[in-house]
Amino acid sequence: MSLQFEPIQLERQRDFYEYLDVCPEKTSDGTFLNLWGWADVYGLEWAWTPELVWIRQTSPVEKYWAPVGNWKKVDWGKTLGLHFSGTMSFGRVPEALVQIWQESPGLDCDAQESRGHWDYLYSLKDLVELKGNKYHKKKNLLNQFSKRYDYQYIPLTMDNIHQILQMQKNWCVWRDCASQTALDSENQAISKVLSHWRRFQRLSGGAIMVETDMVAYTIAEKLSADTLVIHFEKGNHDLKGIYQAINQMFLQNEGQGFSMVNREQDLDNDGLRKAKLSYNPVGFLKKFDVKLSI
Repeated sequence: MSLQFEPIQLERQRDFYEYLDVCPEKTSDGTFLNLWGWADVYGLEWAWTPELVWIRQTSPVEKYWAPVGNWKKVDWGKTLGLHFSGTMSFGRVPEALVQIWQESPGLDCDAQESRGHWDYLYSLKDLVELKGNKYHKKKNLLNQFSKRYDYQYIPLTMDNIHQILQMQKNWCVWRDCASQTALDSENQAISKVLSHWRRFQRLSGGAIMVETDMVAYTIAEKLSADTLVIHFEKGNHDLKGIYQAINQMFLQNEGQGFSMVNREQDLDNDGLRKAKLSYNPVGFLKKFDVKLSI
């Protein structure tokens, strides 16, 4: 019986969260914002069964992402045999699911590390306090920003969404998004999410104003009871310390109740990897490319 894939619908986010909340290992890829926001870019679709939400990518190549649900309660040999035949290709598969598949009778699981898709995990307390020598440079840049500019931190609300949309347009002009596929695709996802902001259930955001100009913003989503995932973070590069400022101020103001921060992947980008490592991650959510044969 083949799975019935359909477009990812904003109206079903509450249903989706019921599956995500019982998932043993939650990654940034499997969040509702990520799936819905990037659906047009990757041609993402989903199919629903009583146990799982299946995710299929159709562009630029067809492959499956890790299904969402309580993996520990699935008879994988039976379930995969019901919906697939031969060898299946999965991407962005969390380590916990790989281990389950490798231990499932009747499955041949060939897993290769996908380092560029590992999620970076941080202590929220560390990123707010920036204590010690390992955060000295970050704290120094934050202090320089605070002393140099007449700034104000504001939470993201429907009253200022239009300002963030305008700042994102300006940021894309500064960075010439139109000439860079990755930035252009991200801009599509950001604009899509911001344009439907009032309809999301688990999002939060914040921004920094300098005088009358918005100079940085962050968009985040509740990933679990203790973890906040940062999806988008943009700042005006002309302001020294702006990224250190929005990172620290957003978590200080909106991070109450959370102990961990997931800052997503580096996608094998050397500059992004260096930046993410510079914030001293306390761990990673490892992910794999997997070939499954029944």
